[in-house]
Amino acid sequence: MPFLRNQFTWVPLYLFLLAFVALNFGKRAMAWCLFFLVTFAITDLISTQVLKALVQRPRPCWDPLTASTARMLIPCSHAYSFVSSHAANHFGMAMFLFQTMKQFGKPWIALAFVWALLVTYGQVYTGAHFPVDVAGGALLGLLVGKWTARLYQRQFGGLLVL
Repeated sequence: MPFLRNQFTWVPLYLFLLAFVALNFGKRAMAWCLFFLVTFAITDLISTQVLKALVQRPRPCWDPLTASTARMLIPCSHAYSFVSSHAANHFGMAMFLFQTMKQFGKPWIALAFVWALLVTYGQVYTGAHFPVDVAGGALLGLLVGKWTARLYQRQFGGLLVL
């Protein structure tokens, strides 16, 4: 699980997605890649700069009620816990990917949510977050991903196969 929740584990997938879109969708690829990255940026900014700063919930390893029993498989961060930025980022990108590519009818697109769920589960499993932290992050990501996908589709009409 520490491997699954590590953001660098997923870099090859991100690079593949960006290369796949760039090679298959011509002019609209740059806009799609930009919106994909903007989705990540928005979820990350809202989760870290707004919600964590506002709520200031300690992580399980620092919470007075759970610190003595928290099982940590990774070093305990001093950053706040609510909401999980990993969950927000991955669910945001999964929703954006799903919303902008579902018209192709490929069932593999739904696997984006399995990927996001694995990362999110890894956050709880390793002791980095409480379940409600990842649920809140997932909800934030789903909302932002749907919003940026709508903006992209409204502005660019979606992806077209060349």
